Amino acid sequence: MNVFLAELIGTMVLILLGNGVVANVVLARTKGSNSGWIVITAGWGFAVAIAVYITGWVSGAHLNPAVTFGMWLYGSISGAMALAYVVAQCIGAFLGSILVYLTYKRHYDVTEDAGLILATFSTGPAVRDFRWNLVTEIIGTAVLVFGVLGIFNSHNGIASGFGPFAVGILVYSIGLSLGGPTGYAINPARDLGPRIAHALLPIKNKGHSDWEYAWVPIVGPLIGGGIGALCYKFLPVFA
Repeated sequence: MNVFLAELIGTMVLILLGNGVVANVVLARTKGSNSGWIVITAGWGFAVAIAVYITGWVSGAHLNPAVTFGMWLYGSISGAMALAYVVAQCIGAFLGSILVYLTYKRHYDVTEDAGLILATFSTGPAVRDFRWNLVTEIIGTAVLVFGVLGIFNSHNGIASGFGPFAVGILVYSIGLSLGGPTGYAINPARDLGPRIAHALLPIKNKGHSDWEYAWVPIVGPLIGGGIGALCYKFLPVFA
């Protein structure tokens, strides 16, 4: 139960801070309105680091079904435990997105652009081409899982102290370098839970939740997480 709650709380904090920075940048009349992509990517990187520091010592702070899937393939977690992690992560992401809505309620009320409102919940492509959007998510998540395994490799000796911050830097780097095409979901729970919240919440001026695209930030990260884990496991240089 402690592990389940840790993954739920950690993912909730991740989404609260991560989607919170998006809301601050894109919603109308906020203090951070129009502050740009660098602020969003930095905010997400810091969000990941803080969430991992909070819960990493309890559950390992996967906070992401793609990471959990990768760790299962890597042999670090059982199938039953992986399923519990994923359920907790999806619930936490949903709750975190509701907290963002409550924090920025008056700004949602005065924002008229339905696309910007959706962007504070879930990702969407800059150029809509599902095949290439999928490729982007696969590559980004493969880098994430490959990088996480490298950061926490015992040879680096940084896992217990600097490790979570290094993961935040990794996510910041992915956002800056690979996030432009799709908004770098790289996390099925991060996209699905908030998208469900968007569909259910009584948000003024909201449009559709773009369920047509929703499979891309689920399937792509799972494939990428598996590839990243298997590459790190079987490439002889890391043996």
